[in-house]
Amino acid sequence: MQLAPLDWGIIILFFAIFILIGLLVAKKSGKDSKSFFLSDRNMPWWLLGVSMVATTFAADTPNFVAGVIREDGVFGNWIWWSFLLTGMLTVFFYAKLWRKSGITTDLEFYELRYSGKSAAFLRGFRAIYLGIFFNIVIMANVCLAAIKIGHVMFGLSSIEVLLIASPVVVIYSAFGGLKGVLLTDFVQFIIAMVGSIWATIYIVNMPEIGGIKNLLSTPAVAAKTAMLPDFSKPELLVPLLIVPLAVQWWSVWYPGAEPGGGGYIAQRMLAAKDEKHATWATLFFNFAHYALRPWPWIIIGLASIIIFPNIESLQAAFPDLNPSFVKNDLSYPAMLTFLPAGLLGIVITSLIAAFMSTISTHLNWGSSYVVNDFYVRFIRKEANGKEQVAVGRISTVLMMVLAALLALILEEAREGFDLLLSIGAGTGLLFILRWFWSRINPYSEIAAMVISFLIAAFFFINGKMENPLVEMEGYWQLVLGVVVTTIGWVMVTLLTKPSNKQTLETFNNLIFGNQSKFKGFGMKILGFFAGVFGVYCALFSIGNFIYGNNLLATGLCAVTLLCGFLIIKSFKKTDL
Repeated sequence: MQLAPLDWGIIILFFAIFILIGLLVAKKSGKDSKSFFLSDRNMPWWLLGVSMVATTFAADTPNFVAGVIREDGVFGNWIWWSFLLTGMLTVFFYAKLWRKSGITTDLEFYELRYSGKSAAFLRGFRAIYLGIFFNIVIMANVCLAAIKIGHVMFGLSSIEVLLIASPVVVIYSAFGGLKGVLLTDFVQFIIAMVGSIWATIYIVNMPEIGGIKNLLSTPAVAAKTAMLPDFSKPELLVPLLIVPLAVQWWSVWYPGAEPGGGGYIAQRMLAAKDEKHATWATLFFNFAHYALRPWPWIIIGLASIIIFPNIESLQAAFPDLNPSFVKNDLSYPAMLTFLPAGLLGIVITSLIAAFMSTISTHLNWGSSYVVNDFYVRFIRKEANGKEQVAVGRISTVLMMVLAALLALILEEAREGFDLLLSIGAGTGLLFILRWFWSRINPYSEIAAMVISFLIAAFFFINGKMENPLVEMEGYWQLVLGVVVTTIGWVMVTLLTKPSNKQTLETFNNLIFGNQSKFKGFGMKILGFFAGVFGVYCALFSIGNFIYGNNLLATGLCAVTLLCGFLIIKSFKKTDL
C-alpha cells in the first residue's frame, strides 16, 4: 500500500516531537542517576498513571488481542484480564510501601529486606536476569509486532523496519531519561487512543462490514462475542477462566502485572511525589488498562473474521511476507490497510507511538538495573552521577540491538506471552508474602527463580521437538510449574535461616513504622474487591453498550460507580 503525503507528514511530525522532548529534558535528566531514572521523585499521579498505561499499550498488544479473538473469542482475553487482581493488590497493599522504601530500583529492595552476601548476589543476578535477559525477550516481542506492521503497511523487510524504528526511540530514551519517557508517553497515549477508536469506527462502517449490528449478527462473529466461556465446556472454561482467576494472577510474575508490584510499575511508584500519588497512579493505570482500552482492539479483531476468515486468506493478502510470520495476530495490521489517507497516518503514528512508549520504558528500566544494581553496586562504587548516566546510555543502545536481533527469531506475539508466563510461574506468591513473612530470605527467591526457569525451559524445548517427551496442554504446564516452584521455594524457606534480626527490624521500621504490618487490612480488602468488581463492571458495561444491551450496560455502570464510592472510602480510612 502507498501512504499519502499527508500520512507521511503526520508520522514525521510526531517523530520530530518525540526526539525534541528527549533533547529538551536531556540536560536536567543527565545530571545524575536519580534524575535520569526517577526524575527527582516529583512526578504527579496522572502523568505516572498515563505512562503506565502507555507502556503496556505496546505495538504487539493490539495484534495479541486480535489473535486471541480469532482463536478463542472475546472471553479468551481472560488470560490477561485476570491480572487485574494482581494490579488491585498492588494498589491497596503495596504502592504505599514501595514509595515509603525510598529506594532507586525495586532490586535495591533485596539488600533492604535481606542480609548477607546472598542478598547482594540476588540483587546483582536479578539485575542481569531481569534487566537484560528478560527485558530483551519482552522488547523482542514488541519489535516482532513492529516488523509485521512495517511489512503490511509499508512493504518493508524485517531489517529495514528495525533500522528505521530503533534509532528514534534510542535517541530520546538515552538522552531524556525517565522524564523524557513520561512526557512522550503522555503524547503517545493520546495519539494511540484517538487512532484506535477512530480506526475502529471507520472499519466497522466499511461496506464489507456493514455497521456494528451487521458485524455482531454475522454467525462467524457472533460465535466469538461472549465475554465469558460456556460453563458447560470445561475444555474452554478451565484454561481461559478458571486457571487465570484461580492460579495465574497470584502465582505468575509478568511485566506490568507483577504480584506485589515491581519492574517499571515500581519505578513509576518510586518516582511519585508521595505515597498518595503512587497509589492513585496505580489505580488509574488498572482502570484504564483493563476497562477503557481493550474494546477498539476487540472490535477490529471481530471485524477481521469477515475480511480474513482464516490464515490462508491472510497469506493470500500478503504473499511476500515470510509464512512463519502469518499468524492470527497479523489480522490487526492487515485490517488497518483499509484506512483512508490522514486517518491511516494517525493510526500508523499511534502504532509507532505504542512501539516507542513500551521500548523506551523497558530501555530506561533495564538500564536502571544495569547501572544501579550491577555497575555501581559491584563494579565501580565510586562512579559519579555523569558516569552512571553514561553507562545507562550505553546499555540502552546495546539492549536495543540485542532485542532487535532476537525479534528476527520469534514468530507470534502469543508465543512470547506464553513463554514469559511460564518463566515466571510459581514466583508470584513469594513476591506477595515477602513484605510480611519474615522467614522468606534470598535463598527463597533464588530457588523460585531457578526452579521456574528450568521448568519453563524444559517445556519450551519439549514443545519444539518432533517427538515431545511429554504431551501436556499449555495451561497444565503452567499449573504444574506453579505447584512445583511454589513447593520448592517454600521448602527452601523453611530449611534455611531468615535474614538477621537487625536487618528485619530496620526494614520494618522504615516501611511500617511503629504500626502493625496488618493495620487497616479490613478496609484494604474492601477496597481491593471494590476495585476488582468496579473495573470488571466498567469493562463489561462498555462492551454491552457496544453490543446494544443498554439495560444491562446501565446496571453495570451503576455498580462501577458504587465500587468507586467504596474505593474512596477505603482510601480515606487508610490515609490515601
